[in-house]
Amino acid sequence: MNTDNMSILGLTIDFGPYAFIDDYQPGFICNHSDYQGRYAFDNQPAVAYWNLHRLGQALSGLMTADQIRGALDAYEPALMVAFGEQMRKKLGFFSRDNQDNDLLTELLSLMAKEGRDYTRTFRQLSYVEVAENHMTLRDDFLDRDAFDAWHRKWRLRLQQDNVDDATRQTQMKSVNPKRILRNYLAQNAIEAAEKDDISVLTRLHQGLLNPYEDDAAFDDLSALPPDWGKTLEISCSS
Repeated sequence: MNTDNMSILGLTIDFGPYAFIDDYQPGFICNHSDYQGRYAFDNQPAVAYWNLHRLGQALSGLMTADQIRGALDAYEPALMVAFGEQMRKKLGFFSRDNQDNDLLTELLSLMAKEGRDYTRTFRQLSYVEVAENHMTLRDDFLDRDAFDAWHRKWRLRLQQDNVDDATRQTQMKSVNPKRILRNYLAQNAIEAAEKDDISVLTRLHQGLLNPYEDDAAFDDLSALPPDWGKTLEISCSS
């Protein structure tokens, strides 16, 4: 997300070197030319801040240094609030609690340690009922004891909000997609199109029109990527 890929509205553009993350790796790099990890997944907030510095520099003839500094100082608090709200929704929380960040950090650490799929993990959490002791997602983890310990704390946190399962599941599904445009799906569509077969692309497009909805007709599009699909490198010309 360099400066020419971030608009003044804070939107990202030019999606050639972008990718949805598969196995959760905080330092995930999707652009093959980013040798030093400047634009790695966990460095995106810092890069956005640097971009805003450059914007402030461009506006220095119209604003005082104090005005620019004041605007930049508001970035980190605003980011943390927005990030916290989004991740609470992904975890199914309807209120704020001091333990929320610890629960998120613990889950992400476990996912990173075992290389669990980012999209699948959060989507599977969306189906959980508070009263159930076992969930399918548990089978994705090798360290079952660590997952069980986190799961118990998470369920207790859910109970604090006193929200019924159906309401919570609806919210979680609305922010945790069932299907995403994984690199290998795009590659399959490209290879088919190169052979004058656009049916793969057409079906992929149809399946991604409503990525948050469960639809058995497109279950194959939510499958975990094959090993070769996790190592595809992309660039600005992809």
